[in-house]
Amino acid sequence: RRATSAHAYSAMIATMRRLLVALILAMPVAAQAQTCPAVIDNVTRLALVTANNMQTSAARLVLYSRESRAAPWRRLGPAQAVRLGEYGMAWGAGFMQFAHRGEPVKHERDWRTPAGIYRIGAPFGFAPSKRAGYVRIRAGETFCVDDMKSPAYNTITTIARAGRHVSGERMRNFPEYRHGLFIDYPSNYSKPAGSCIFIHIWSAPGEATAGCIAMPERKVEALQNFAQDGAVLAVLPKQALDRFKGCLPHQVRR
Repeated sequence: RRATSAHAYSAMIATMRRLLVALILAMPVAAQAQTCPAVIDNVTRLALVTANNMQTSAARLVLYSRESRAAPWRRLGPAQAVRLGEYGMAWGAGFMQFAHRGEPVKHERDWRTPAGIYRIGAPFGFAPSKRAGYVRIRAGETFCVDDMKSPAYNTITTIARAGRHVSGERMRNFPEYRHGLFIDYPSNYSKPAGSCIFIHIWSAPGEATAGCIAMPERKVEALQNFAQDGAVLAVLPKQALDRFKGCLPHQVRR
């Protein structure tokens, strides 16, 4: 009986060790699930835009991919220059709680790009396209509402539906929208924190925007290809990267 008890005790100890190892191995994943915004938790493609501070319109874009949520991010090619809002960036809808003392938060017509992590939405442009979900920008029709008094605030609609007295962008009037991507930015009528946030062609090399992200035309088209199967956009000042530990590529913290 002593031999049997000793064997049972050894087996119990071995089982406890296996459970402890499994728990330790699971901890990084659990920590990530608790600290990473849901929008980035399971995505495999990331467009990361960083700037030296929140006051500059000069930024850089690097693309990353990974095989799965547990796999490391892999950089895809060199960084490219992009431009933000004329006054830089401000913490956007859903991410204002990450702002530290003195850092701006986004509001309508502040000429700042929202800082945060958001899904890249549908591609758009002037010409017809067979891209999935593509939105064709039509003259006299396609309209983005920036009127904080309108229930249609921060939506893409038509001039007829929005109403003639509602303010917004007649998108076909802007050559920069020949190619672009919508950003799923969750500002709305009840909590207006900026509207009509896109990725689009810059009007001139290095020209800042009113709050969007701008880059050369061929880069916008390449980004449409990259985001076709789903991707997330992160826009952050370098000093805020450590606020998202375990969520973003390690390389950007050097």
